[in-house]
Amino acid sequence: QVELVESGGGLVQVGGSLRLSCVVSRRTFNRYAMGWFRRAPGKEREFVATISWTGGSSYYLDSVKGRFTISRDNAKNTVYLQMNSLKPEDTAVYYCAIDSGLFGRGSWEESKYADWGRGTQVTVSS
Repeated sequence: QVELVESGGGLVQVGGSLRLSCVVSRRTFNRYAMGWFRRAPGKEREFVATISWTGGSSYYLDSVKGRFTISRDNAKNTVYLQMNSLKPEDTAVYYCAIDSGLFGRGSWEESKYADWGRGTQVTVSS
């Protein structure tokens, strides 16, 4: 079973930045699309960003476009989420997930992902 471990969360002021990392134990990491999701207090988990297996394409939640950037380093089995200009509404637990199939373009649908990390807390104070 693949293991995903997120890190990089924390407390930051409005307008600040954080970079989340997710290390994946699967040796064939470079063949899978990856996604980031988040769950805010009292809300359902929602899609944030996804990146294709090649890293050549990515998609974002409208409210984070221009502020967040997803990237991957296949040599390190790691996917990142760079978050800039953070807002209080970005406060959530952030999860990374790995696609259930090979060579995907990425997806906003949770059902397309096979395994998930335990999450890392991001809190944006105003």
